[in-house]
Amino acid sequence: MNLKIGTFNLYNLVLPNTNYYDKRSYSLSDYNKKVEWIAHQLRDMDTQIVGFQEIFHPEALNTAIRKSELFENGDLLTTPANGGHPVVGLASKFPIMEHQVFTHFPEEAIVSLPITGDDDLFELPFRTFSRAVLRAVINVHGQEFTVFVVHLKSKRPKFIGDESRENPLDVAKAQMRSLILRASEATALRAILLNDLKDKTRPVIVMGDVNDTGLSVTTKMISGEPPHRRWPMDVKKRIWDVLLYHSKDIQARKSYNDFYYTHIHNGHYESLDQIMVSEELVAENPNSLGRVTYVSLFNDHLLDETLTNDKIPSWKSDHGQVVVSIDLKLNKNKEE
Repeated sequence: MNLKIGTFNLYNLVLPNTNYYDKRSYSLSDYNKKVEWIAHQLRDMDTQIVGFQEIFHPEALNTAIRKSELFENGDLLTTPANGGHPVVGLASKFPIMEHQVFTHFPEEAIVSLPITGDDDLFELPFRTFSRAVLRAVINVHGQEFTVFVVHLKSKRPKFIGDESRENPLDVAKAQMRSLILRASEATALRAILLNDLKDKTRPVIVMGDVNDTGLSVTTKMISGEPPHRRWPMDVKKRIWDVLLYHSKDIQARKSYNDFYYTHIHNGHYESLDQIMVSEELVAENPNSLGRVTYVSLFNDHLLDETLTNDKIPSWKSDHGQVVVSIDLKLNKNKEE
């Protein structure tokens, strides 16, 4: 069976004539364009499971999904929304058996730093995700998958007080704050993921806007690092058990070129949107339940504003969408 999963940053999906971020809003005309565009993208993606980010109003997502006519008998859920802040969501043509929302960091993910010596520690004060993490268990013809939808803190500099974008040192401090917040979230997410990875055989899929590239430290904190080839096999197996594999890297190994990007900012082409899979879905694992066969990007609408005076309309997304195809080894009994 071919399973297609996708991730879709909707870019501020808000009901019409409703303020978000204090001053912005969509006219009814732009809202209708946005809903139609999302439905069009969903039809092109043609996935059975898709994770969403930047949902302000779930009813707007419901409208777009209905227009796509793809999930009429499926399940749709989001993390709790109040219209004031964006949340994540998940649509599935297969039954969602259970779900869980994580707003707070696990205790074991709280990080302390040494100040002057190992006995003099400073505990980082971060305890909550900027956007709650969604965990869902999905039944695909008898085979259960654990799916996480995430949206980590952006790389947008976090200024405070009278700091200015025109002051280089202020910019550096503001960037550091965002990095520390995102790294704290990545650590907390890793702690949560380990509960579903360690000594488990149910496939795990993590999808969403991690707001950093696949090779960044924060993204590697989520996925883990592969073992060194000279390490003992028993050590390698323990690491492989809790390792996540980037679909981007799996695709790159099969291709002559790597053109993976989902966001363009100030001339920089970045892969902020990721789909990662556990060892159960990797071809190199002799006991795998399936394998990633292809990764598709839907980024033709993105513009490099350093090369053109055109701008992406607000009713489109400033992110590309990612779709991963997985060839599953389901036995006949499960498929029936």
